[in-house]
Amino acid sequence: MNGLFKVLGITKQSFYQMLKRRRYKFEEQEQLIPLINEIRRDHPRMSARDIYLKLHPACMGRDQFERFCMDSGYRIKQLKNFRVTTNSLGVTRFPNMIKDIEVTRVNQVFVSDITYYDIGLDTFYLTFIMDLFNREIVGYSDSDNLRTENTTLPALHKVIKERGKANLKGAIMHSDGGGQYYCNDFKALTKELGMINSMTEEKVYENAHAERLNGIIKNNYLYPYGPTNRASLKRLLAKAVFMYNTGKPHKALRKLTPIMFKNTIDNEDNSSGYLPLSTVNHINYKRSKLSNKKVNVI
Repeated sequence: MNGLFKVLGITKQSFYQMLKRRRYKFEEQEQLIPLINEIRRDHPRMSARDIYLKLHPACMGRDQFERFCMDSGYRIKQLKNFRVTTNSLGVTRFPNMIKDIEVTRVNQVFVSDITYYDIGLDTFYLTFIMDLFNREIVGYSDSDNLRTENTTLPALHKVIKERGKANLKGAIMHSDGGGQYYCNDFKALTKELGMINSMTEEKVYENAHAERLNGIIKNNYLYPYGPTNRASLKRLLAKAVFMYNTGKPHKALRKLTPIMFKNTIDNEDNSSGYLPLSTVNHINYKRSKLSNKKVNVI
């Protein structure tokens, strides 16, 4: 390889830097598809140019983005799923491991998705990881770009902090086809944790539970809270997650909140192997952050 670099007149370092840039670009391109789908659900006739102005992706310019949309089938009233299955950067597609599974405990299945949130002319990206058993948001992040180190990785690190490394071994991490879920850094972390990667298959970008969560957090919490900039979005996102986990009852959870349901199950049967944090300390800590905030729980 060193001889080849010499013939080409480039250094080994510059070659690997180029590969890294290409990987970042491809990850962002792959995540654009589910985001474009989401925008088109909200704005069915929004043009590719307007979508570009909304997302302003760093990985491509306006004209390239419009070609990307056209090549991917995003003409008005013409939607088709687009999926790159292989490329030279080592893309991996995972089978859907949850379509026939019965979820019976915490730390068994986590679902995740990335959504967008607009503040004025600025677009930010929110990543959520939810425990499918008790519907608790155990990991999340906010970012002004779609890079893995600012989206899925910090969200998963929050899961590790909340649930504990040992309790994640064998857990399924399910997502849509976004590039941030199969990039090398994310795969390396899930492999280290002993987690099983899973992705949607038949309806490529359908991830119902995670998509529903996106809508709840945005429509029931963030839009009413009204963050005005990145700093307030970060603060109010943490507040929204706390209120959702501790204040929103679910029919599927015996009309209990995610935290209450988990604690009830833990008390009934502690065979799940999950050793939860002290709920009292957790809630008191969060309340100390929010004590001066007036909250309407929806």
